[in-house]
Amino acid sequence: MLKKALVALSVAGFIGSCGDTAGNNSGSSGQSSSSITQVSTSDKLQQLYADYFNEQFELDPLLATYIGEKGYNDQLPNFLSPEHLRKKRQFEQKYLDRINSVDPATLTDSARISYNIFKGDREMALRGMQFPSELIPINQFYNLANQLAMLGSGTSAQPFSDYQDYSDWASRMQQIPALLEQARENMQQGIERDIVQPRVLIEKAIPQIGAHIVEDVEQSIFWHPINDLPATLSDREQQQITEHYRTIISQQVIPAYQQLRNYLANDYLPHTRTESFGIGQLPAGKGWYQYQIEANTSTSLTASEIHALGKSEVHRIQDKMRDIMEKINFKGDLQDFFDFMTNDTQFIYDSGEAMIEDYKSLRSKVDKRLPRLFNIFPEANYEVRKVEEFREQSASSGSYQPAPTDNSRPAVFYLNTYDLASRPTWAKTALFLHEAAPGHHFQISIQQQLNDLPKFRKFGRETAYIEGWGLYAESLGQELGLYDDPYQHFGALAAELWRSIRLVTDTGIHSKGWSRQQVLEYMYQNAPVAEARAVSEAERFMALPGQALGYKIGQLKIAELRREAKRKLGDKFDIKAFHRVVLEDGAVPLIVLQQKVKRWIINLRI
Repeated sequence: MLKKALVALSVAGFIGSCGDTAGNNSGSSGQSSSSITQVSTSDKLQQLYADYFNEQFELDPLLATYIGEKGYNDQLPNFLSPEHLRKKRQFEQKYLDRINSVDPATLTDSARISYNIFKGDREMALRGMQFPSELIPINQFYNLANQLAMLGSGTSAQPFSDYQDYSDWASRMQQIPALLEQARENMQQGIERDIVQPRVLIEKAIPQIGAHIVEDVEQSIFWHPINDLPATLSDREQQQITEHYRTIISQQVIPAYQQLRNYLANDYLPHTRTESFGIGQLPAGKGWYQYQIEANTSTSLTASEIHALGKSEVHRIQDKMRDIMEKINFKGDLQDFFDFMTNDTQFIYDSGEAMIEDYKSLRSKVDKRLPRLFNIFPEANYEVRKVEEFREQSASSGSYQPAPTDNSRPAVFYLNTYDLASRPTWAKTALFLHEAAPGHHFQISIQQQLNDLPKFRKFGRETAYIEGWGLYAESLGQELGLYDDPYQHFGALAAELWRSIRLVTDTGIHSKGWSRQQVLEYMYQNAPVAEARAVSEAERFMALPGQALGYKIGQLKIAELRREAKRKLGDKFDIKAFHRVVLEDGAVPLIVLQQKVKRWIINLRI
């Protein structure tokens, strides 16, 4: 079953050879013509990619901020409005038409990768727009209210270094009320069309938004940049900025959050779903979920195939856990072992500060050992930071925020210290390897420093590749000597088991109509997990259909390609070279990665 499911990996929109067909011409004049055509086509494509990348900032200025393009930091369009969605659709269609006007027949292998990715991304974007995600813009895991609060905190991507930065955010902040009002209007339309969130998600989102409603403006998270005004500002500038922020926050931002919170609690909540929890139960939900599967895994696997694959992986990994039980002479069955690993006090941190310091201390050990497996490294630095309190109850155990391309601030590995009993010490190594090095920090930072990539690929996101790499990075702890402690090795297996459970539960929720309780029961029966994390994860799957699938699907493909390379290359196989091949072109769909690695194998065997 496992082998069959992996063989089934394919990508809609990426069908066709990635080989270079230019060499089929014969004769000197034919070769010259082909060369001229390649140059002309290549230039046309590079201009197309540049036009797309630069024009998209007008529709998505927050993206510009996150990647360090400062010219858009004052803008916040109403991206939930019908007008904006229409512009977005026209924008994507325009660039799909432009890429379709280019003949890919003469492209080199490298150029064909960019062509296929760009074309496939535009097709997927347009396909996704047929589903009304704008009608459910608020959930407890990702929502624009929290995103804007993080930007305004002064500790995220929005810069606060000089007078212009403060002025930019003031302008952007004044546009928040219109966006939150549009969110309310869209949710009201959702009520009328029976497209609403599960009740439990909104119950969690309400206090998150309510946390930003304060009587004293100086207690607002939006006030934090005022507490850190740069010393380079004159007294007059500081006073002007302070009063301006006080007015905006007190008279516009806080009232907007109050209105949104009241709407959710008083008007929206009574209409939310209490009996169904997945998008599969919404109008056109089956097609919507299949789209989410394909968008997040870059495959055409069905929900049923993924569900079966997940169950197979759960059983395989549990057998490995039983091997650890024998190694440490544990008496009892697997469920007894789970109870021990979940509840024994030796695995619980004394404090959040102790947890943060423990993760920080692991960094030097990891850094020293990574050259065993890698000869390509990120230029950007990173830091370990605690998840903010206002979102910690619903945030994942760890997450990663990239550095801007100029490395003016470090990347951030966010670590959740909420409910320490659900953050066991044995989870440390695998989580660190996934979020920091050699996981997301390596993959994303290296991608952003690849100067020969078109910018749409430098900042591109392919969930199955990115999260698949993160999960694959966890497995490298064995080769790095980081899992010699059987409990840390168990932690790695538990993390992989959890990603396999995600395949079962995500498809269970959105395709098979599982209830929240069914999901929790499956988790408790099959993994060592405390209640807080199980609840957070179950509700995360409800909020982000399909996102949890990319991890395991991507990891299985990378591991499969490594085994194939080692089998076919024998003594010629070099793990450092393999990792470079996987990383050096940035995030790509899995079928493109497979084709790239196979070409590398063929070239080395010649």
